[in-house]
Amino acid sequence: MTVKEFNQAVNQYSDGVYRFVLKSIKDEDKAKDIMQDTYEKLWKKHEQVDFLKVKSYLFSAAYHTLIDLTRREKKQAPWTEVNVRTHAHNESYSDLNEVLHKAVERLPDIQRMVVMMRDYEGYSYKEIGEICELSEAQVKVYIFRARKFLKEYIGKIEILV
Repeated sequence: MTVKEFNQAVNQYSDGVYRFVLKSIKDEDKAKDIMQDTYEKLWKKHEQVDFLKVKSYLFSAAYHTLIDLTRREKKQAPWTEVNVRTHAHNESYSDLNEVLHKAVERLPDIQRMVVMMRDYEGYSYKEIGEICELSEAQVKVYIFRARKFLKEYIGKIEILV
């Protein structure tokens, strides 16, 4: 990859990578640090990275940097299944966006990331698998479980409106 292609990658993908990281950690300063580390990693390996695969490399590097940060801070969610009944939302409330964001925050990290990449960013199962180093089947299972939890958490839409 040339310097010109590196600059083009910054212009094309920095917003998407930043949104992905920010939605995962909800801290603008940490998200900026992760972005800087991600582009630093790309620059160090710019001669080995093919420009056609730079998008996948950036999201993978950002994902792994994010995971490293959460491990260091010991904020990683437990990998056990959540008892949905104890976290169900039964109150009547009209701000659907806020309820959805609260529900998404309750998901385990990996489920939150794959759902956001699929539903917010529009990535295919294959692309998500490459970025997160998961098989397509694993990605589909995580998305299914996350959507099932969100559906049960939010409940019937008539209650919210």
